[in-house]
Amino acid sequence: MDPIANPSGEISRISAGTIFKGEISTPNDIRIDGTFDGQVYAKGRVTTGSKAIINGNVVGQNVEFSGTMKGNFYVKDTLSLKAGCEVNGDLHIKRLQVELDAKFNGNCRMLADGEFDRLAAEITGQQFTPAAPAAQGQARPAAPAGANGNAFRPAGARPANK
Repeated sequence: MDPIANPSGEISRISAGTIFKGEISTPNDIRIDGTFDGQVYAKGRVTTGSKAIINGNVVGQNVEFSGTMKGNFYVKDTLSLKAGCEVNGDLHIKRLQVELDAKFNGNCRMLADGEFDRLAAEITGQQFTPAAPAAQGQARPAAPAGANGNAFRPAGARPANK
């Protein structure tokens, strides 16, 4: 875990046997071992187990993928495709690490510095750049809301009134 990308050290989990449909936005890391149909936006690391199934896009700081996916990856730093995984979709990444026996069917585009932030904003409708860790005793400012009213908010925070 990268303490700068996830200063709280918290990890969201979707356990094996769970089926989730929709959209997840988290300022923290997330681990998916179940089935996920929708969009994942994580300012931290996205990790999947070997039995994870994702149908949709994944946007994250770093991704370690071991499952099966139909969708696209948008990764600010490193995408690691683990042995036995299967990906059917396009990769928009800065760095790629592929183990033997990983399967990938799609296009790969290496992103230039700063390009990820623009792409992530287009896809998510919100600013992606991870917040810097708060100084001792100071609260971190909330991220601005996107066009759809969503924002990466600290756990327990309420959405802004409309």
